[in-house]
This record gives sequence, C-alpha cells and structure tokens, in this order.
Amino acid sequence: MKRTPVALAVSALLLPLSACGGSAEAGSGSTVTVTVGYQSKTINTVTAGTLLRSLGYFEKQLNALHDGKTYKVDWQDYATGAPITAQMTAGKIDIGSMGDFPLLINAARGKQLGKPTHLVSVTGYNLKGGLNTVVVPPESKLSSLKDLKGKKVSTSVGSAADGTLVRALQRAGIDPNKGIEKLNQQPAVGASALAAGSADALSQFVAWPGLLAYQGKAKALYDGAQLNLPTFHGVTAREDFAEQRPAVLEAFLKAQAKATDYLNARPVQAAEKVAKATGLPAEVVYLYNGAHGISTFDPAVKPQLVSALKQDVAVLKAAGLTGDIDVDSFVDDQYVKKALGAGYAKQLAATPPAAAGGEVWPKGETKTLSFPSPARLLAHVAEHKNGIRAAYVPDATTGTLWFADKAVWVADGKQLLPFVAPETAQAYVAGHSGAQVITYTDALGRAS
Repeated sequence: MKRTPVALAVSALLLPLSACGGSAEAGSGSTVTVTVGYQSKTINTVTAGTLLRSLGYFEKQLNALHDGKTYKVDWQDYATGAPITAQMTAGKIDIGSMGDFPLLINAARGKQLGKPTHLVSVTGYNLKGGLNTVVVPPESKLSSLKDLKGKKVSTSVGSAADGTLVRALQRAGIDPNKGIEKLNQQPAVGASALAAGSADALSQFVAWPGLLAYQGKAKALYDGAQLNLPTFHGVTAREDFAEQRPAVLEAFLKAQAKATDYLNARPVQAAEKVAKATGLPAEVVYLYNGAHGISTFDPAVKPQLVSALKQDVAVLKAAGLTGDIDVDSFVDDQYVKKALGAGYAKQLAATPPAAAGGEVWPKGETKTLSFPSPARLLAHVAEHKNGIRAAYVPDATTGTLWFADKAVWVADGKQLLPFVAPETAQAYVAGHSGAQVITYTDALGRAS
C-alpha cells in the first residue's frame, strides 16, 4: 500500500525510540529533579507552563512537602506536543502539557511502548472549539472554507488545529486528504509559508492565528467555534512517575490551581507576565487568556471534554495516526480531585463567563473596561482613538472573541454586529433582510 508523506511522518513519530534514558524524576540521595515539558507559546497551557513557571508556585509547593528531599524543577520548552510525548515515553519528562489531539497520541504512544501516561488535569479549553482558527493572507480573495478546495493549506499534522481543519473540510464537503494539498509544518514555518505565498491558508492553534491577525499578516477565514465541538489542552503525567511520586504530582496540580486563580483574578497582569516570558504581544495573550478570552482556565476534567476526546479518536484513526484508544483508562482525575479537595465539584460544574459586548484595554491601565454591546464599545473607541491599547468583541454567532479592528462588521438596522470570519457574517446577512457587511471605519462612524 502506498503511504502518503503525512502518514510516513506520523508513523516515524510512533516508532519506538532508539535510545531511552532513565526516569526524568532523577537524582541521587536527597535531591530529586522533576522535569516538566511545556509549550511556552501555546498560551492556553500557561497555568501548567509559562505562567506557572514565572510565578514559582510549583517550586514553593515542593518545598512545602518537608519530606527530607530537595527538589529541583527542570522546565523544558517545546513548540508542539509531539517532542514532549517522545521525551515522556523515553522516561525523560515526568509531566507535560499539550492539546487534545496530541494528548491522544500521547496515550497511544505510551501504551504502544509500555510506558503508559494519563490525562490528570485540564489547562485551557473552549467548549465550542474557538481555540483553533484557519487564516489566510490579508489580501486573499478566499472568503469561505469551500474556497480552499485545491489550495495549499499549512497545519501541524496530529495537532488540535489539524483536527479542526479535517472536520471543517468534511462539513464543507471537501475530502481532507484529497481535496487540498496539506503542508505538514510547524506553526512558525507555516506562518512563514503563508507570508511567502507558498501556502494559501494556515490552520493553527493558539496563539498563532490571533498573533498573525494582530500583526496584520493574516485574516480569519474560519472560526473553529463554528464546529461547536469542545477543544482543550491538558496535563499528562507518566503512570510510573505518578505512582512513585504522588505527592509531587499533587504538588504540581495544587500549583496549577493557584496559577489558574492568579490568571482569573489578575488577567491583565497574567497576560503581561506571559508576554514578557514568550515575546508575544500582551494584547494577543489577552485575546485568549483574558477575563472573557477565547480560552477558559479550569483544572477540572469536565465530562464534556472527555466526551470530545472520545470523538477525536475517530479523526486520528481515519488519518492513520493511531489505532483504538481507551480514553476512559487514559483519563485519571484522582490526583487533581485530591489537590483541589472540596473545590473540585464546584470547578467541575463551572461554566465560562459570557463576553457581553466586549472589552477595551486602555493604554497605561491594568484593568479593562467592559461594555454591554459592541456598539457601545465602538462608541468608546471612537471617542478615545489615541488611548486604546486593544479592543475585543465577541462573534455575534459563536461568541469567539476577536480584535474589534480585525472583525468583519455587519450593520443590521441600529445593530452593529462583529464576526470573526466572513462566512459567518455573510450567513447572517443572508438571513436578515437589510443587513449588510460594512468596514470597521464605517462601524466606528455609525457608533459615534
């Protein structure tokens, strides 16, 4: 059977490693090193990575164990989840964070090599799928997903963004294997390909779509929330590490919970910390991690996320990336339940806050302003044009937050409605007589 380059690439990922070291939880005598793999620029994992590291909460929790050992934390930063999985199954990383599709590959690879791993908590999630977006160059004439037929689309095969692309193409009636020319690229490479014109579109996870849009290097073509399927990132731990060092894993999850509380209580400060650590613009970080951002942070392993994970298995199987995966045995929330104690049930039942009419981040301020409607937000922006650091509005149909000046605006009578992608804006116009797509400048003028 002829195998595609994509299948060959992923098969290579799933092959046993030629060199396997000992456990990452290494050390002699009273010193123990705990190795954590994270993705600094995948900013909806920050409560288990970038933000957590900058706050030092894990180290503080380890010092509080008072078990006669000295703990050191080795933080290892990666661009995607695949190398974290490779290092975990080699026994070189104890705890890692990654997206839902990479988590499943993590589960499959761990089982294949007899080095099982488990999903132990969740970092950031979006119940509709808004964490992933398909973008095109600013000057592109493509206006809907159907326009991608026969085009070159860059994505990272096996990632959550690739899963969104596959599902979206299927819904649009396009064969994801034959209907497009898929370029399997790291996010940064894909962004460069988009800029160079060697890719017609890019499907990626946070924070790449928002970053490229903010920089004026891309515009949204498809909002992942149109799928209305949950997507999330989570924390995975090696089974042997969890069994040997349950107190250490519990300390990590307690630290993650504290970092989550910090982010939720001080979203602007958290965005600034993550921006400083990653080099990403704070305005982009806040788009995803803000008070009403695209990502909601909560360590609880919610049933709807586990259900979505089970649905993801079929996508990976169809692409030849994995076989069957026992999701129920992969999920193990006993440690996070213990870490959060009585608060776990409350977090399990919590729902994301509504974005209302949007937020404005004034220059020089550490708090944002909320507005009851997009029109009121636009009126404020029009009155304070030189005093606005960023303005965010929720998509009128999906709720996905987007930059106000990058949104597609529709005027429907006195209503001013923002949309992430042109396709959803046109769908609204088609269903509402008299509604029309207008420019951002026109929207500001109508609101002032």
